[in-house]
Amino acid sequence: MPPAHPFDTSGLLDLGEDDTLHEECGIFGVVGVQDASTFVALGLHALQHRGQEAGGIVAHDPEQGFNNARRFGYVRDNFTSQKIMETLPGPLSIGHVRYSTSGSKGQTAIRDVQPFFGEFSMGGAAIAHNGNITNANTLRRELIERGSIFQSSSDSECIIHLMARSMGRSIPDRMEEALRKVEGAFSVVAMTRTKLIGVRDPLGVRPLVLGKIGDGWALSSETCALDIIGAEFVREIEPGEMVVINTDGVQSHFPFRRQKPRFCIFEHVYFSRPDSILGGRSVYETREAIGRELAKESPVEADLVCPVPDSGTPAAIGFSLESGIPYAMGIIRNQYMGRTFIEPTEQIRNMGVRLKLNVNRALIKGKRVILVDDSVVRGTTSRKIKEMILDAGAKEVHFRIASPPTAWPCFYGVDTPQREKLLAATMSEDEMREHLAVDSLKFISLDGLYRAVGEAQGRNPTCPQYCDACFSGEYPVKPADMVEQGFQMKPAAE
Repeated sequence: MPPAHPFDTSGLLDLGEDDTLHEECGIFGVVGVQDASTFVALGLHALQHRGQEAGGIVAHDPEQGFNNARRFGYVRDNFTSQKIMETLPGPLSIGHVRYSTSGSKGQTAIRDVQPFFGEFSMGGAAIAHNGNITNANTLRRELIERGSIFQSSSDSECIIHLMARSMGRSIPDRMEEALRKVEGAFSVVAMTRTKLIGVRDPLGVRPLVLGKIGDGWALSSETCALDIIGAEFVREIEPGEMVVINTDGVQSHFPFRRQKPRFCIFEHVYFSRPDSILGGRSVYETREAIGRELAKESPVEADLVCPVPDSGTPAAIGFSLESGIPYAMGIIRNQYMGRTFIEPTEQIRNMGVRLKLNVNRALIKGKRVILVDDSVVRGTTSRKIKEMILDAGAKEVHFRIASPPTAWPCFYGVDTPQREKLLAATMSEDEMREHLAVDSLKFISLDGLYRAVGEAQGRNPTCPQYCDACFSGEYPVKPADMVEQGFQMKPAAE
């Protein structure tokens, strides 16, 4: 089904079936600064790429207590309002931007919007979560049987209920106990009346970083959100680490059994902003390295290297630099694409991808063009872009993809289609080339991707350095709920 409004794209390219992957959410928290919620709003604005569906902020003021605001839509359309921000006073605040993966996808109720709040015997606490709890259905059933009453369809609410049932003497203790029962991927920011808390799961699948701002501190999904508030990046929260921050500083400990980290490699490819730092590496430089590696692995004679805006741009630059083929902006993105009041006529719907992207005809005509994109999911958008390039008079169209074939769904906080809808799950590379009707199609190899992110020897097949389940089908945490629903995991010997 098409979206309710043809211009309500929110990341859609084809206005019918979404062909891009979406991160579930971004999280941000600040303690020890005046009007902390204002800093949180700015941080969430910088993390908007991680979730455009809705956002929420909770703040605590010693006199007024806890206050919250949750809204649908973009941060800029809600949390720039002075009227709203005046309702969120205090030196301590956390926030969340959402793209739903778990819960009522596409039809979110306001009660599903985080942060979630709970009142405990030792005071209130709010929590925001990035990732996905893979045993949430099992936990929810058990909690409901024991009398818990859920208010949302979000898996994250399980954490609040588990905390309520804990016998821990403090809220951080209760959170520890709750998170030990949770499986999957989670980066968490939480707050009490006096403390800001950050936690990463033992594998460190999803990111979380620590920053310093004046006498205060900040926690964020990415370093780019620290930059916007003028905070100094201190370090990443380590996998399995919990930090508890108050006016006395940062206390750190490791409540979970130590495991070899498995950070999400797709954060390097697509999800994180190119101006962020991951694992001590510039995301932009990593993506440029991916393009260089791709040019080494899959060279082709051509006249131009063109990115598919905007996520393919750094890789296209790397491909151009390595191959010596000129880089050009062969496709121009309409930066002001958004909601309008034009009626959703069939004619407008049929414009599809042209509403968001336009081909630079004077540049493309008569040329052999290499299109560099970050991924191919269903292939619907790739076909439409190819048709636009050919319509503009291109002589040849070659696709180079800056990630391996996406053949498996992600269950750790990324909105991925069911496996049968993933093009790479049912077709070989040659079959995909024929399906897309392009002159050539090549993906970077999994080893090549690992080399580009700094692993000189490539992927360690016996103990992979990253979570790459969407490419390999090897899930570091068994997706228990999905297996219960009939999902077939990759056989061990395959």
